[in-house]
Amino acid sequence: MALNKIHNPNTNKLHLLTYSNPDSAISDQFRAIRSNIQFLREKKKNSILLITSPEDGEGKSTATANLAVSMARQNEKVLLIDANLRNPILHTTFRMPNSNGLSNILKGLSKLEETIYRTDIPHLDIITAGPEVFNPAEVLESNAMKKLLSKLDSQYDVVLIDSPSVLQTTETRVIANQCEGVVLVLKRGKTETEKAVKTKRVLDLANANLIGAILN
Repeated sequence: MALNKIHNPNTNKLHLLTYSNPDSAISDQFRAIRSNIQFLREKKKNSILLITSPEDGEGKSTATANLAVSMARQNEKVLLIDANLRNPILHTTFRMPNSNGLSNILKGLSKLEETIYRTDIPHLDIITAGPEVFNPAEVLESNAMKKLLSKLDSQYDVVLIDSPSVLQTTETRVIANQCEGVVLVLKRGKTETEKAVKTKRVLDLANANLIGAILN
């Protein structure tokens, strides 16, 4: 499969400590999270995991990016997808263009091979969100999304999806049950217990498999 090659000398080191400072305490914590997830998915080689949070501003995108780097450093073939079609951020973190991404694929405007970017981090590829769409929930709930995830599941060891927050949009709940597992990111001192409980209830109603949480 031919991929786009993006050289990223200016990758946002502030957000990607697992890349810029692999010996830091934070990097070690992400290795522990990686190991815990590996234990949960040890019976299945290929996994599609959704990373989300109750509300915006709880650090889920930063956590997802660092987890992806940590997994890739373990020689797993990792694909990171930005499914936040309203307010994408991963293209900024990795200093990549966002003119061609997930929304292009789902609308039939681009082929998969044209939208996968290979990073300078070995084993880590990225699909950015792509141009904004006016109906993100419908686009992500489409058969095109189901077919895409099915195809990617056979090509990568792990697919990590950075999704919008659960309580502020409807997109996450429509794709959560298409994934093998969901990881919830909670921010110490910000996430209210009531909202965390409400988020779990919403994910349960969506038949999502909540496998754990990361306390940021």
